Amino acid sequence: MTSCNLLWKELSEHFTSMEQNLMKKSEALRQMIETLDNQTQSSIELIKHREVTIDHSVEIAEGKVEERVRAALDSLEKARDCGDEDTGEVDDGDGLLSALKSLCLKMDARGFWGFVIARKKELENLRSQIPVALVDCVDPPKLVLEAVSEVFPVDKRGGGEKVSNDFGWACVVILESLIPVMVDPVMGKSRLLVTPSVKEKAKEIAETWKASLEERGGIENVKTPDVHTFLQHLVTFGIVKKDDLALYRKLVVGSAWRKQMPKLAVSVGLGDQMPGNLSSLPLITIRCF
Repeated sequence: MTSCNLLWKELSEHFTSMEQNLMKKSEALRQMIETLDNQTQSSIELIKHREVTIDHSVEIAEGKVEERVRAALDSLEKARDCGDEDTGEVDDGDGLLSALKSLCLKMDARGFWGFVIARKKELENLRSQIPVALVDCVDPPKLVLEAVSEVFPVDKRGGGEKVSNDFGWACVVILESLIPVMVDPVMGKSRLLVTPSVKEKAKEIAETWKASLEERGGIENVKTPDVHTFLQHLVTFGIVKKDDLALYRKLVVGSAWRKQMPKLAVSVGLGDQMPGNLSSLPLITIRCF
């Protein structure tokens, strides 16, 4: 009888333990399902919000485009009446901004590029004034793509890769300046205002640059300014590809000394892949421009 009682007690404790474990697992599954439901609902609400805000964003964008078109036409009319504005030497920040705005209004990408590269000594002023000037463009992303295409992904003016790398600073400054201009007025940074054709062109440029790596002897032989321009190009136009994370990692590590690399590494999705390494980047914290 005693033996039966002990066996019954052990069996009861075993079943009780199993029941408690099942209850814990059931509760954990319930919480996971509840979390998944909440995440799904949040995603659905976000999608609905994005859908209902599209019309408003487009309406705002169309209004801005109409204003910019009228301003551009007025600028061209004044240029015909008074002759082209002098975009040579400018004496102060106001003169710099005025010249930049004039070029942006006319969508003069080549003139814009030439104006910027001639003023490397005024870099800090350019950083602050270019975003303001780009607001006056009818299509800021298109102007920026056409401007930097003078040297990226290949140098159209001749002189080889060395010439292109010499102007990497200008490409990065212009690409960085475009980001705040493309922010959706309703959704903010989660949605960029860029036309499908321009975004597709940006993707083609990125693919052309990647294809040129082999011709230049691989990642090890690519100059850091060129790498910086490529990564900034991806971030600016929102065309980072998950399939290319391994390539981005090699590029970041190869140019780790550059001050902007930690931020770019996070922006291209490497924050989870190399969290320990990011804290030690850059190895040499100097301003490169």
